[in-house]
Amino acid sequence: MARRRSQIARKTGETDVTVHLDLDGEGAAKVRTGIGFLDHLLGTLAKHARFDLSLTCKGDTAVDDHHSAEDCALTLGAAIDKALGERRGIARFGHAYAPLDEALARAVVDLSGRPCAVVDLGLSRFDIGGLACENIAHVIRSLALSARATIHVEVLRGENDHHRAEAAFKALALALGQAVAPDGSNGVPSTKGTLR
Repeated sequence: MARRRSQIARKTGETDVTVHLDLDGEGAAKVRTGIGFLDHLLGTLAKHARFDLSLTCKGDTAVDDHHSAEDCALTLGAAIDKALGERRGIARFGHAYAPLDEALARAVVDLSGRPCAVVDLGLSRFDIGGLACENIAHVIRSLALSARATIHVEVLRGENDHHRAEAAFKALALALGQAVAPDGSNGVPSTKGTLR
């Protein structure tokens, strides 16, 4: 299987995002979004999925964090979709649990070509490190949309919202890493014969 890499740029009146992605990497991440906790979550995702990721965003954070968070996720998802190509020879499905101290999260991924996200993080704070907690779930939904993936993420327990959110992204990373893994075939893992 050829190395699966992509580069995507997204420029709007609100943001300018560039992503370089290697699905067959080591988990090296250089993420600069202007939002501290978003950098942390996306870096965590790359590390534990073992994706090499370079992501930069210049956004209208003087307005708020929403546009940057959404557009970073949309661009990263588009990069995943592009790197997967026809989605031949991949496991397609992945699932994982990840703890972080008292928090425990579960993620299930299907690289089905059909975007869908069910996200229940149970966060109670307004924000963490400059990222509104409502936008953490929105990042996952936006990623699912542009990656054309079905993603279910649920935090099962936890008292600390930082731990809950980070555990969710670790579980998602592990599940994504499984789903994109080569399965030794050249076939499309679908009875339809396509995941496009």
